[in-house]
Amino acid sequence: MTDIAVYVEGGGNGKEQKAELRRGFDALFAQEKSLASGKRLSLAFICCGGRQEAYEAFRNALVVNRERINALLVDSESAMAPAASDTAQDALIRVAHLRQRQGAGARGQGDGWDLSNDVAVRVHLMVQCMEAWIVADSDKLEEFYKKEFRRESLPKRTELEEEPKADIYSKLERATEGTQKGKYGKIKHASKLLGMIRPEEISKHCPRFTIFREWLIESIEAQPMSTRGARRD
Repeated sequence: MTDIAVYVEGGGNGKEQKAELRRGFDALFAQEKSLASGKRLSLAFICCGGRQEAYEAFRNALVVNRERINALLVDSESAMAPAASDTAQDALIRVAHLRQRQGAGARGQGDGWDLSNDVAVRVHLMVQCMEAWIVADSDKLEEFYKKEFRRESLPKRTELEEEPKADIYSKLERATEGTQKGKYGKIKHASKLLGMIRPEEISKHCPRFTIFREWLIESIEAQPMSTRGARRD
């Protein structure tokens, strides 16, 4: 029996905020959770707050929870090479991006993380930030914000992973600032939106979201049926 734990950047510092974001991820990846449940396996999204905290929790889990499939899911923060068609090659691109350390190490200038190539397939990125996933489904955004939502202010690129992080935030805020719910805020709105947006819409615009989903599904399907909770006659 091999459970899967994904250590996620986000959720702030509060316990309830992290739990709320976890519920958003659970809803977004409901199909994968159902697939895991069908094998009596656990697929858990563990929201860690900051990206460094997520990295450290992932590194620790690789040592103390070796029986699990542990994965890391963080923002790329900055632009990176396009997704490679070969998934193994793309995994190496992802860890190379996170291993970079440039300048003074300011946010978005590289993390300098110690990630070996043998864990690369378990390291995944929200490019350039989680909000790229959110703006990918403009219909659900409009359904959530309703009146005065300005769809025309959202990013126009088909390939949203090319949209700079700062532009995603500013355009999302501009599209929502006149609505009754108010301007988009990660703590206020992200968890609810994750529960609404459609994975198939994200996949149209965010290739590394698709890579992550496919890795999850392959990891689950590769596991034998767990005997945990099975009836004993």
